[in-house]
Formats: sequence, structure tokens, C-alpha cells
Amino acid sequence: MAAVDQTGTMWSGPRYKQEAAQKRTGRSQYLLISVGSVLTVLILWWLITALDLVDPLFVPTPASVWDSFVTALTDGYRGRGLLVHLAVSLQRLFVALALAVVIAVPLGVLVGFSRRLEAALEPLINFYRVLPPLAYYPLLIIWMGISEVPKVTLLFLAGFAPLFISVVQGVRNVSKGRLDAARSLGASDRQVMRYVVLPSILPDLFTGLRVAIGFTYTTLVAAEMVAATVGIGWMVLDAGRYLQSDIVFMGIIVMGITGIALDSLAKYAQRRIVPWQGKG
Repeated sequence: MAAVDQTGTMWSGPRYKQEAAQKRTGRSQYLLISVGSVLTVLILWWLITALDLVDPLFVPTPASVWDSFVTALTDGYRGRGLLVHLAVSLQRLFVALALAVVIAVPLGVLVGFSRRLEAALEPLINFYRVLPPLAYYPLLIIWMGISEVPKVTLLFLAGFAPLFISVVQGVRNVSKGRLDAARSLGASDRQVMRYVVLPSILPDLFTGLRVAIGFTYTTLVAAEMVAATVGIGWMVLDAGRYLQSDIVFMGIIVMGITGIALDSLAKYAQRRIVPWQGKG
């Protein structure tokens, strides 16, 4: 059976199978290297603790971290289960990301087509974008109190800027020839937006979304520093106050795995929704 690649070249059956086999081999090698690197870190961690090279206060044993995970999962931490802490943090994260998408995407499209609007907004966004979240978080607390609002607002601000910038860049990358061709065929402005602009900016949109997820997730601990009694970030901070390094390690590992899962979910959605990316 023959197949056609992205350049239009016709492949014969054996060649197509050979290329597919090479891709599978490459993915298998990548997976083995990744697993090997993780196992290497775990073995080194175990050796350091088994040989008592470091005080357990600073580097707890893998067994104690696992016991802390099981305890937090079954009995909870400070009266709430680990899944509850994680769910509350993810709820804050998803609400902030949803707000960022709803506001950044249409605003980014408008700015992408308007240099004047860009001149008005770019200095403001670039100014706050480079500030550490803890620099302006006290102002959010003063203005909004100690409810969930300043926490979600902080996460929203962390995710808004990279998403907005990616959408603006995506609009700027849309070929003027494609826009003119669509209009010459009688497409209205709404149809041009729906069938030309939005599909064209999807790759940049998903790239910005992945960056926004990373920025927002790394800001989560800062958002849960003030007036929080639940959340995975709060749990790590609270355990650190009492020098419970095993719980701190456990919380950090859970946060890292959850962050990887969120990024993997975004990549999967990108492959499904933008299958043409990188193939043209």
C-alpha cells in the first residue's frame, strides 16, 4: 500500500513500513532514556539516605516520603485528604486559566490587527509581566481581601501575559495573502476570522497555553501563602514551617507529577486539535 508524505512524495509500501518502524524505535529509545534518568535519580537518592551522607532532616528517605504520601492520602493532612488539597489547588488553577483564555484570546486578536491598540497595551503588560508575583501580591491582598479572589487573580495574571503574547504573534504570522484570497472569494469579516485567522493562530495559541500553564502552576505556591488553609502549595509551606521535610518532599513530587500531567494533557489536545502543526 502506498502513502504520500507531507511533501507530496509517494512512498512505496516497504519504505513506508521502514519509516514507521524507525519512528517507533526512536520513541522507544526516548522512553528508555527518560525512564533511565528518573531511575538514576531515585537510586542516588536512596544511596545518599542509606549511607547516612545527609541528615534526614534535609533529605528524608524514600521510604519516609512514601509513608507520608500514604498517610496524607488515607488520613489526610491538617484534617483534609491529599486529593482534597490537590483538587482545591487545581480548581484555582483552572478558573484562572479559563479567565485568561476568555480574555487574552479575543484581546490578542484585536491587538494583532491594531498597532494603536498594541501601543496602548503592550507597555502595561510588559511592565507587570517581568515582575515577580510576590512583588504585587500584597497589593492584591490589600485591594481584594483574603478570600479566593486575590489568589485566582494572581494566577490569572501569571497566565494571561504569555497567552496574550502568543495570540498576538499568531495573528501577526497569518499570511496577508491568505486573508486577501479569502476576501476575494467573498468571505465576510466573520468568516475570515472563523475559517482563516482562528485556525491559523491555533499552534501559537496552544504554545502560549502550555507556557501559561507552567507560569500559573509555578505561581500556585505563592498564591496559597496568604490566608489559605487548604491546597497542595499551602500544604508544602505549612509542612516546611514545622520542618516536616518528608511531607515537603512528598508535596513537591506530587506537584511535579501533576504539572507534567497537565502539560501532557495540553500536548495531547494540541496534537488532536492541530494535527497539521509541523507537517507543512
